[in-house]
Amino acid sequence: MKEEKDKIRYEVWRKLEELGLARFPRPVYGRIPNFIGAEKAASRLLNLREYIDAKVVKVSPDSPQRYVRYRCLLDGKILIMPTPRLRMGFMILDPSKIPRRMLERASTIRGAFRYGRIIDPEEIPKVDLIVTGSVAVSRDGIRIGKGGGYGELEYAILREFGKVDEDTPIMTNVHDIQVYERLPSDPYDLTMDYIATPTDLIRVKRRRNRPKGILWSLLDEKKLNEIPLLRRLREVSYR
Repeated sequence: MKEEKDKIRYEVWRKLEELGLARFPRPVYGRIPNFIGAEKAASRLLNLREYIDAKVVKVSPDSPQRYVRYRCLLDGKILIMPTPRLRMGFMILDPSKIPRRMLERASTIRGAFRYGRIIDPEEIPKVDLIVTGSVAVSRDGIRIGKGGGYGELEYAILREFGKVDEDTPIMTNVHDIQVYERLPSDPYDLTMDYIATPTDLIRVKRRRNRPKGILWSLLDEKKLNEIPLLRRLREVSYR
């Protein structure tokens, strides 16, 4: 499964680079790739009722989702942002406490550390919407990330704490060439409700159920050692 997914990842990264569709940071290999048209794709998500009605939005820290993070703050929504590789858990940004002229800066990783604060998962308000980055995604909602499993862990941790549930909408914005008809999947993979590209908005009609929490049997010790929050959760779950 890993080899099959890796083959798809490199295919996407190679196409984005060779077709001149990749944007900073480059090269896109090994990343959630930034692409020309990321803002246009994101704008399709921002017109959906699920976004308009959301008060608390969790957005990945990746470059293609920066415009989503900025718009969340500009639109007065509470922004939940994972720290890179989840090493420090999650950050919360309240736009009412950030000078308006600094909102765009606050939407960057460095700015988020400046204008947001680290928050314990117990304190995170109920999340109304998730917007995540992808390397590839299929029309039936299966997502492939860059291979670290962080997007899946972020969701699983929030699910463990009751901050998201099966019906919490999950969206992604990608380039058209990142969309596949079918993709291989593991039990822990995130499934999308909406996929936005610069030219299209795909609503997934029938998606697979999502994991109800952390699948501990599939986590290795290396990952547990990298993320203190996971170690803490495991200690609690095994008491």
